[in-house]
Amino acid sequence: MNRFSMTLAAAATSALAFASAAFAGDQYVDETGFAVSGYDVVAYFDLPSKPVGQTQTAGVPGNANITAEYNGATFAFSTEENRDKFVADPARYAPQYDGHCAYGVAQGGKVPANPNLWRIVDDKLYLNITDVVVGFWEEDIPGNISKSETNWVSIEDDAASDSTIPKFTSEAPKT
Repeated sequence: MNRFSMTLAAAATSALAFASAAFAGDQYVDETGFAVSGYDVVAYFDLPSKPVGQTQTAGVPGNANITAEYNGATFAFSTEENRDKFVADPARYAPQYDGHCAYGVAQGGKVPANPNLWRIVDDKLYLNITDVVVGFWEEDIPGNISKSETNWVSIEDDAASDSTIPKFTSEAPKT
């Protein structure tokens, strides 16, 4: 592929990402200045998923030098390959509910989400805020997703949460 083709492909991808982001609310960004606290959202899809009731494997920290913009926020990635996958299809990898807690949305609000409290359901990434909340969410994942989808319609355009994630300090992104 020549330089012109690569530039054209990058521009088209950026335009698609921008168009998709226009229909989303504000992404949750914490004190790191990165979406998902600087963790690599593509990497979740390759991590082993533990059964409901067991703590998931920790997320993979991204690298501050390997980033992409989406939905008004900067996402960090652990590898250029993961960044390229994200850029090709950001809606596939971005967390549901603009990175807010899935159970919080089921309850009707936008609260932050901890990047180490995750679960992939039907090939979508969901995050939650605390271990206790994960327990409530896992009591009825399909029901809570249904409630979240219903509530999201009315709160999506609300401002992103500006709260700090409780009992969590991000070490991501790495450099």
